[in-house]
Amino acid sequence: MKILQVEAIPLNPRLARRNADQPVRFAGIDTQTVFRVRTDNGITGYGDCRGHVQLSQAQVAALVDRNPVDLLHDDLGTGLIAALYDVVGKHLEVPAYRLMGRKVRDRVPVAAWTRPASPEDLAKEVQRAAAEGYLAFKMHTCEYYDVLEQNQAVEEVAPAGFRMHYDFNHNRPAAAVNRLVQVLEKSPVVGFLEDPLEWRDLEGWRQLRARTALPLVMHVPQLGGGPELLHGCADLYMIGEHGIERSLRRGFACALANVSTVIQLTGGTLCKAMAMHLGAVVPYVSHSINLDDQYEEDATGGRLEIAEGSSPVPEGAGLGVTVDEGLLQQLATTPATVLPRYLCRLRLASGRLLYTASFPSVDRLLGFPEGNVRGLRVDVWNDDGSPEFARLHDAVRTQGTVWG
Repeated sequence: MKILQVEAIPLNPRLARRNADQPVRFAGIDTQTVFRVRTDNGITGYGDCRGHVQLSQAQVAALVDRNPVDLLHDDLGTGLIAALYDVVGKHLEVPAYRLMGRKVRDRVPVAAWTRPASPEDLAKEVQRAAAEGYLAFKMHTCEYYDVLEQNQAVEEVAPAGFRMHYDFNHNRPAAAVNRLVQVLEKSPVVGFLEDPLEWRDLEGWRQLRARTALPLVMHVPQLGGGPELLHGCADLYMIGEHGIERSLRRGFACALANVSTVIQLTGGTLCKAMAMHLGAVVPYVSHSINLDDQYEEDATGGRLEIAEGSSPVPEGAGLGVTVDEGLLQQLATTPATVLPRYLCRLRLASGRLLYTASFPSVDRLLGFPEGNVRGLRVDVWNDDGSPEFARLHDAVRTQGTVWG
């Protein structure tokens, strides 16, 4: 079996209906790439990832006439690797997980996701996710919403057993994090805290882990994983990004160290299927984050089922999901989203407004680290044709930031 053709097909799938009126907030999410690999024995494999990815002629030439089996452990990007796993699995008539290791679970816990949201929008998203069968939800915190207000909104609507996974963005010193952790760890809905401290502060991670019962998640370890594991930095380490081969190695290493993993592979249904196969063989997996809940349409025509907080590992050959070629071609012709003219209005607890050209950096504008300003929030003001919008838009364009 040899590769005849490799294609990277850019898509612009529509956002889920609930978010269609917030194009600025979800800018960049509505882009995917589907990889299609054809072989000389008539098999076609597919994989996908978030964002638009291009393959150069040299990259394609390096793959053509190769046996895809020889490429499964190469560092080619998860979407392309998924397409190769799909091809080889179909050729051997086995699910992709059989090419990775011994299966240890039939279903993988999964988490819903959204972009940073106002407390009101987050509460709606949590209710939506719970209704769809999720028991976990990941969201990045940010500088322009109060994480304690957000969490309070979740507490008011989350069903029993529902858990939030907050990503703290690894951008704060310990002094800016400790009091937040003391408050959040008392909340019944906070389940995981990702990247509370900068990656290089290994001792800070170790000390924080010793002080709190909240499970700490470290995004892809920047030192490779070994030093972080030996130092006891986190309770869970993220895998999935930066290659399937590397993810498998780290997943098994974490199991030997008796710590768990979180899988993060972001894209459509093909991407989630790949994550489920990875989750089928890695010994300890807390949950998987995939973003398939962000789209109204997908090249496969649907999504993997979610029930009681988990999704099944597909048992069909390859990735175990089928691409609709007609739908794929339709999505490939969908035009990219055109953002309207807009301003961001940052409202402080005092009532004062700060107008910016994009989502504001409170740290830069006010000097306070993320999460350390209470009662603030932002909203997007789309061009409504009013003289006031035109005046402020021109002022922001020339001054950068305007106080209201």
